Amino acid sequence: MTAAREALPLDPFGRRRLKVAFVGSHGVGKTTLCFDLASQLKRLDLGVDLVKEVARRCPLPINEETTLDAQAWILHTQIAEEIATCAQNEVVICDRSVLDNYAYLVARIGRMPALDALVSQWIRGYDALFKVPVTGAPSFDGQRAVSPGFQHQIDETIDDLIAAFDVPVIRLDARHRDGWIGRVLEVLALPSQAPQIDLFVSPQ
Repeated sequence: MTAAREALPLDPFGRRRLKVAFVGSHGVGKTTLCFDLASQLKRLDLGVDLVKEVARRCPLPINEETTLDAQAWILHTQIAEEIATCAQNEVVICDRSVLDNYAYLVARIGRMPALDALVSQWIRGYDALFKVPVTGAPSFDGQRAVSPGFQHQIDETIDDLIAAFDVPVIRLDARHRDGWIGRVLEVLALPSQAPQIDLFVSPQ
């Protein structure tokens, strides 16, 4: 077993599994981080897959115009895709978590007891949550809201939910963006490089 695989936590069934999520408002670079981390972990010979942002496939209004039905669809689709992906891979990297998806509903109409309970329970299943800070206004990509005010509102709502649910989160430093992947690997106790194999063994 490789050192990277040995560093993965054991799930309740004794399997080595890791589920991490990048949380934060839209337009902060979560998707790029997901792909960068996945590439790094694949080089460590780990089985990795992504849970991509499900809101982009929602058939109902999102962003500032989101509805209860839309957010219920997003939350339950997120959970279903995490379950399916975790069943087939050692490492699962989530572009968003249930918490920051829920933040869009909270910003729109406030917290709801039934969804509070769901989010509070599910958020405990991530092995690590990394909060990505706002470092600039979002750019338009066909779906993403571009209002800086709305971006910051969601960021603040996420922070409020982190505090309300008492969720342990590792906050990435906005001043050191180039070091974010290194910081993630450090927190996860994973090597930054695959071990080198010596192909040229000196004769004894």
